[in-house]
Amino acid sequence: MNKKELIKKIEVEAKKYFVGASGCHDWTHVERVRALAVHIGKKEKVDLFIVEAAALLHDIGRKAEMKSKGLFCHAEKGAETAGIILKKLGLSEGEIENITHCIVAHRNRNSHIPNTIEAKVIFDADKLDSTGAVGIARDFLFAGNAGSNNLYTGNEKRLAKEKKDYSYTKEDSALLEYYKSLRFIYKKILTKEGKLIAKERQKFMDDFFMRFDKEIKGLI
Repeated sequence: MNKKELIKKIEVEAKKYFVGASGCHDWTHVERVRALAVHIGKKEKVDLFIVEAAALLHDIGRKAEMKSKGLFCHAEKGAETAGIILKKLGLSEGEIENITHCIVAHRNRNSHIPNTIEAKVIFDADKLDSTGAVGIARDFLFAGNAGSNNLYTGNEKRLAKEKKDYSYTKEDSALLEYYKSLRFIYKKILTKEGKLIAKERQKFMDDFFMRFDKEIKGLI
């Protein structure tokens, strides 16, 4: 089986985990991460098969994590599940290890660090989809799916400093996610091409949330 055929089979398997997934982490997110990863991967001259396979599988544990209200790490669960899928498809141990490392290390909220160039590409592609116009839209979708019925609470800046875990609560507004995580995304990007993309996207997001914060206070 050639690489193109394998990618098609991996895509078929991956899609099974996104039936009924929330809009912030549905199959369209995977498609955007895939496109970004291939773009960055070409610039960084990486193994594009590893990158594309990892992009397709990187969030297969996310739906279950959302259902559990964040009680386990979707990246760790996804890497475990992906390993089983890839072994059945006949990939080598080296390929499976590289792909599963990309998956487990793509999340910036666990202890796994991207140690390969392919993992760095996947990390960047996933983070970049959390910034810019799409990132803003996904942030509001995420807050709603996490159980928050609030456009904002007024407690965001305090909670951003106090909340230490990543379980989901009714106070998880989009503004809280921005103050706690999204405004720092650009600092975490690892590749040269990723940094170039992040600069413009981050400015767009920062400008939006700064204006949003002023408007809810009647200051603009």
